[in-house]
Amino acid sequence: MVFLPTGLPIYGRHMSRFNVTLAADRTEVIEHADAYQQEGPLTTFFAFAGGREVIDSWSSRLASFRTADVLAVRRVEAAVEISGDPEFDESGVAPLLRSA
Repeated sequence: MVFLPTGLPIYGRHMSRFNVTLAADRTEVIEHADAYQQEGPLTTFFAFAGGREVIDSWSSRLASFRTADVLAVRRVEAAVEISGDPEFDESGVAPLLRSA
């Protein structure tokens, strides 16, 4: 039996980036990464392949760092732009974000 996804992907298909703060006050930016995970002594960043939303053998490794040197990892999403005036509901309050 095969279960096909019925909803929208969690992160959509936009790629994000990660800011990685390393020891010795160094920051690296990993572009087009979808996820990261620890692999033994390394933390590795991946791009998913072919519409998949998991890290598997088809994913591409983008960068690896010694886990002992990683102080912080921050995912940076693309900014959401709202065009025109926001739509107000009956209470007169405009929503902060509007779904597409």
